[in-house]
Amino acid sequence: MRHVHDIAGAPPLRRRPAGFDGLARIIVGQQLSVASASAIWERTAAACQPFEPHTLLGLEDKQLARAGLSRPKIRTLRAIATACQHGLDLARLEHAGEEEVHAALTEVVGIGPWTADIYIMFCLGRADGWAPGDLALQIATQQALGLAERPGRDEMMAIAERWRPWRGVAARLLWAYYAAVKTKREAVPA
Repeated sequence: MRHVHDIAGAPPLRRRPAGFDGLARIIVGQQLSVASASAIWERTAAACQPFEPHTLLGLEDKQLARAGLSRPKIRTLRAIATACQHGLDLARLEHAGEEEVHAALTEVVGIGPWTADIYIMFCLGRADGWAPGDLALQIATQQALGLAERPGRDEMMAIAERWRPWRGVAARLLWAYYAAVKTKREAVPA
């Protein structure tokens, strides 16, 4: 990890608010560049004032689509908003264990393990959060450890045991390493 830090430097602290707002930001930003995600989030937040479950549910799909949201993201945001209105207490989850948070979030249609892991790390700020299914994290781990193949979810869990209780710190460092290596590779002329 010293080598990883030497290349990546100190990773930025990327913290988002917990609750409906933070979870929605994760959904909006999935599989998008930072710039695209930011622009779509700004338009979504502007269309939904105040940004609360009941307000989002009051909007028509076409209003959310105009903000740049895909149909699957609209469905997931609506599922989260509905779950919040029917008992999903995101404020209570701020004090719950990772397993309980994971279980509660993945019960919502459209939220999978990756989203729950990212929420635990970036919105709840858990130092031991870990996202074993994240592709960039898998690639960074492969490169940093000199592995012949990209590790899968189970292997990522086993590898990360050495970093407990600071797996979230290791993840941030590995993501920064991934970005640094990618930038360096893109800067080399072909």
